[in-house]
Amino acid sequence: MRLLVLGVVAATALAASATQAAADNFGAIAYSTGSGAIGYSYDYGSRDEAEEHALQECGPGCQVVVWFKNACGAVAAGSDRGYGTGWADSRGEAEETAMRYCQQNSQGCRPVGWTCTSR
Repeated sequence: MRLLVLGVVAATALAASATQAAADNFGAIAYSTGSGAIGYSYDYGSRDEAEEHALQECGPGCQVVVWFKNACGAVAAGSDRGYGTGWADSRGEAEETAMRYCQQNSQGCRPVGWTCTSR
């Protein structure tokens, strides 16, 4: 009986883990310091897929500047195209973090893009 209970507990734990992994949603933001172009992605099944879509949407000269899982990402850019990124549980927190990092590297920073996964 004890082995049966342990088996049920282990199976339940594995099922919960698989469900959690299946529910992960990835997003990314690509940015070009040369042109100011930006591309977004959200709710992709893997980091690679999210990054690829963001790069495709952004275009030539772009690079992925932030990726995230089950969260929000943001980019802030300054007047000289310096930038900062952030990710957090909410859009506001992600933008605050991006602004803080941008202000360390640039002047005249403002949020230029954000996106969130549906978790």
